Amino acid sequence: MSRQTQKLEHTIGYIFTDKKLLEQALTHSSYANEKKLGKLGCNERLEFLGDAVLELISSDFLFARFPDLPEGELTKKRASLVCEPSLAYCAREFGLPKYLLLGKGEDMTGGRNRDSIVSDATEALLGAIYLDGGFASAKEFVQNFILNDIEHKQLFFDSKTILQEIVQEDGAKTVEYQLLREEGPDHDKKFTVNVVISGKVMGTGVGHTKKAAEQAAAYKAIRKIKQQVEYVSEKH
Repeated sequence: MSRQTQKLEHTIGYIFTDKKLLEQALTHSSYANEKKLGKLGCNERLEFLGDAVLELISSDFLFARFPDLPEGELTKKRASLVCEPSLAYCAREFGLPKYLLLGKGEDMTGGRNRDSIVSDATEALLGAIYLDGGFASAKEFVQNFILNDIEHKQLFFDSKTILQEIVQEDGAKTVEYQLLREEGPDHDKKFTVNVVISGKVMGTGVGHTKKAAEQAAAYKAIRKIKQQVEYVSEKH
């Protein structure tokens, strides 16, 4: 376990003084139950703390970054940045799922791919960093791994909405999503979806849920439309 956690520490750029905090942050309730570690042996308390720390850090960041946005818009931005799929996406970017301690059953039924488990562990890890190294260390982790590249992340998570808005500006065009393939066992499905705009395929996306595949397809369509617009404006 220690060599594994050292790799994770190296990846996130934070070395724990109390290694037990890191181990607890990675411990899912299914593993704690299996190993009879008791109610307090899993990462749920750390997740509770990390959730509050994340809310404060992300609020502070957005308040400074967008001085002209009213409270309602800031709340919406924060919600999209720290929602379950967004946190899971961030965690996968730095490889957190492979370090999680899951019960055998949970692991075999695809727990490592489950957004809820991965996002909870991200908050637990943040809670552990906060307890071990204080607010400055927690803030550095959030800025490096959660609030980095937010324009790209927001575009990805709001891509269906953004695509709909782009197409509506063009008047009569229609957007539809076509499921091409559904593969794999129930606990580890893979969906492939096309997004079709007025009869023309504009993007193909793959995801563990149909919605994730649609978002990925919409994201590719937006990129394609933007490239076409740039090309036309360059020619003129």
